[in-house]
Amino acid sequence: MNSEFLPGSRLIDIFSSCFSIYKADYCNKESKAAHCCKLDNLVFNTLLDPNSVIAVSNTSIKNNIAISIAYIYSFSSLIKKIIYYTIDITSMEAELFAIRCGINQAIQIDSFSHIIIITDTIYMTFKIFNSSVHLYHFQSIDISKDLRLFFDKHSSNSIKFWDCPNNEE
Repeated sequence: MNSEFLPGSRLIDIFSSCFSIYKADYCNKESKAAHCCKLDNLVFNTLLDPNSVIAVSNTSIKNNIAISIAYIYSFSSLIKKIIYYTIDITSMEAELFAIRCGINQAIQIDSFSHIIIITDTIYMTFKIFNSSVHLYHFQSIDISKDLRLFFDKHSSNSIKFWDCPNNEE
């Protein structure tokens, strides 16, 4: 058992006020539209905040080749674009890897204290905070270590995970 997931040492135990997850209700059109409107407003306001960064992650698999992409934005500018190619990987592994890359790149920039992660696979973010053994446990451990370093830097540091349907702009 990795120490990152021991009771009392987990992110969810120590830093529960530093992160939040916003999931869209895809079954209800009005709820989905309201969620997307809130996300649009959040992105607009975040891009004006010098202490905030947005990481957008996405993945696609074609012909058994996965492409994981993470875009890092601040002040309406693209700061970084990270692209990884790999073979023989599931789409869920690739999505979690893209989220991991976005987090990793965002926390390396010292001037940011608020990170917004936008992904179309929000269910994968729950794996990050899940202490049970699962297929993606090793990636969850690496993400937990990165987030722990980020949260330890300053008590006001935070991260928000936002669901964005893949058919939305």
